Amino acid sequence: METFEIKTAGRSEFVEITDRVQAAVEKAGVRSGCAVVYVPHTTAGLTINEHADPDVISDIQTALDRLVPWDGSYRHSEGNAAAHIKSAMLGHSVTIPIENGRLVLGTWQGIFFAEFDGPRRRKVIVQVSGS
Repeated sequence: METFEIKTAGRSEFVEITDRVQAAVEKAGVRSGCAVVYVPHTTAGLTINEHADPDVISDIQTALDRLVPWDGSYRHSEGNAAAHIKSAMLGHSVTIPIENGRLVLGTWQGIFFAEFDGPRRRKVIVQVSGS
């Protein structure tokens, strides 16, 4: 298991972590198997999406803000209910196959850590299994 830290600078932010996950795969020495990437935070998430055009991630952030506005009438008293909801929508883990020691991702795909209650220091856990 490999753990690394992400330091976010804004309230909402998407950080591509594909290279760091690939490094964990290489460190584990697994040629065929899978990598489970997990964030142990209730106001952060993970997603796999296009990494070639940054407008895609910008559009996702805009859509999430439209669907779950910060100033909604929420009952959670800490003022970050929108962050919890967005985190629940994305989820806290992704699983990626590994073949020939490489993550099996589509040509345009990248793995993104999603911050919804920053700025903060966050942990990402990568569990690699296989042979």
